[in-house]
Amino acid sequence: MMDVLIESTKKFEKDLAKLSEREKAIAIQKINDCAELFPTSKTNAYRKLEHLPLYLNGYDSSLYTIKIPLKLKAILAIDEDPIFRQVIFTLFRVVAHDDFNNAYQSVVESLYQDMHHQEREIVLV
Repeated sequence: MMDVLIESTKKFEKDLAKLSEREKAIAIQKINDCAELFPTSKTNAYRKLEHLPLYLNGYDSSLYTIKIPLKLKAILAIDEDPIFRQVIFTLFRVVAHDDFNNAYQSVVESLYQDMHHQEREIVLV
């Protein structure tokens, strides 16, 4: 059995704080429903998600979006770690459909900077 860890970024927490109590509850429930499916029915969990194509330095991203009622979308990464028998959901943003493209661009830029910074550290060692 795989453990599921859910981590959230500061931007996700900030987005969540802007939502009404009802929107927060629905968003959290939708994410939890998907995460709970993962250990027993990974295929069904992935069916609830839409893969966001992004290639960074030859790697396909693990970025996904999940539609949430009330015209919201969450941007998250799913990283499976078979060695530690866990899957990590990293929650990046939760935004209105209209704000999705800007939020997605911001996540991509952040990931690219992190990856670029890590490469520089490796080179400098």
